[in-house]
Amino acid sequence: MHRRKLLKLGSFGLGALATHKLFATGFSGHAERKPIVLSTWDAGIEANKAAWKILRENGHALDAVEQGVMVTESSQNCCVGLGANPDRDGYVTLDASIMNGNGDCGAVAFLERIKHPISVARRVMEKTPHVFLVGSGAQQFAVEEGFPLEKQVLSSDAQKTYDEWLKEHHYKPQVNIENSKGQQAFAPSKLSNNQWNHDTIGMIALDGHGNLGGSCTTSGMAFKMRGRVGDSPIIGAGLFVDNEAGAAVSTGLGEEVIRTCGTHLVVEFMRQGLSPRDACKNAVSRIIDRYKNTDKIKDIQVGFIALSPKGEYGGFCIHSGFNYAVCYADTYNQLINSEFIYK
Repeated sequence: MHRRKLLKLGSFGLGALATHKLFATGFSGHAERKPIVLSTWDAGIEANKAAWKILRENGHALDAVEQGVMVTESSQNCCVGLGANPDRDGYVTLDASIMNGNGDCGAVAFLERIKHPISVARRVMEKTPHVFLVGSGAQQFAVEEGFPLEKQVLSSDAQKTYDEWLKEHHYKPQVNIENSKGQQAFAPSKLSNNQWNHDTIGMIALDGHGNLGGSCTTSGMAFKMRGRVGDSPIIGAGLFVDNEAGAAVSTGLGEEVIRTCGTHLVVEFMRQGLSPRDACKNAVSRIIDRYKNTDKIKDIQVGFIALSPKGEYGGFCIHSGFNYAVCYADTYNQLINSEFIYK
């Protein structure tokens, strides 16, 4: 396959895109819309703008979801990309996956010193016979494809949070510790009201040609064990796309998503006729069922968003606090609070 040439677009008034937050929960997205793009968390507002520039010009969903999450990868924060929080040994390692509606997919994991892992994942899909490259092999492939090696230096924010973490070596997930800076949720307890948030952006889109596409990129858990890989680069866990049934992406505690093949489960529920919202709810309930008669679920957050081939969309999560951004017009790019099981 040949890499698609990205559309050369003229100037586009991004200011025209609304960024008003929709605080009412319970929205299930019954209307059919095309083209449309969804992405996880408040970082999705800016990511959606880049994706919408492509979709509004009748571009392809795969190009849109790649360009969209590259915005987040480029941002210098403790959330996604090389500015993210490191593993417990002080190194930033990145994971990403990308998939189209025909089953073509590519992924990378444990990738160091490469700014845009999502683009490397696409090269894996389009230029190799493989789906998944990891570690030094993924880095070697990226360099051979012309991606520059960046310096192995922590961002100033990441260095501060890592220095604080080293004082206690505290390693416990905390659910939905959110703020506007989009930073990491796995934090020393005394920093729980500071700058900590999620570590992933996932995006799914439907273009004007009727094709679905999805992407997911992450720095993984802050202070994770060296070599840990979560759900984001695993096709069927963090991301799954099928033109006949729908697309889904996940966020939250990746180990739980892997155990249930979460996004594949969501898409299969849609194949059976469930709406995107109900498919996400059923997948969330499958995770909760694993912990019935225990109190472990209080420390676990997982959220899914999904998109049907008709442009219907929805989301669901375990605990309150998860939100996702939806864009389907120059004047509609809004943040929606997901429905949830537990407050």
